[in-house]
Amino acid sequence: MYSPTQWMEMAIALAQEAVISNHGGPFGCIIVQNGQIIGKGHNQVLLLQDPTAHAEIVAIRDACRNVGSFELHNCEMYTSCEPCPMCLGAIYWARLKVVYYANTRAQAALIGFDDEYIYKEIEYENHLRTIPFIQILPPKAMLPFQLWSQKEDKQLY
Repeated sequence: MYSPTQWMEMAIALAQEAVISNHGGPFGCIIVQNGQIIGKGHNQVLLLQDPTAHAEIVAIRDACRNVGSFELHNCEMYTSCEPCPMCLGAIYWARLKVVYYANTRAQAALIGFDDEYIYKEIEYENHLRTIPFIQILPPKAMLPFQLWSQKEDKQLY
């Protein structure tokens, strides 16, 4: 059985891999369940040309595929840096038990990965955001919601 520090060292090694391979920023992540790694990832934003390919997202996707579930209730995440707002959302949707991180978001900002403006944007009303959010409500907009509400075999998540 590995210690939390050893799990974190594995996540940090994945972060180094991201930098050395030019796949993306210096971020790595592993997800552990019952003492076994079930998911891992490093930042692949540049490799995949995908702004969502952060280490935590890659690791969550890997873990969910490996366990055959969209929920990771009894899992621990070890990530080389405090998660950004997008990854934070994914962590809550996946329902992880605990997140351990090494570097802080303030330390990430010092090397050019500053997410503070996103944290602030979340608090603004839609029309005050840097990227405007404008509602368009055609007559059938509620139809998918109504179908979902009436669906008897839906699986809640």
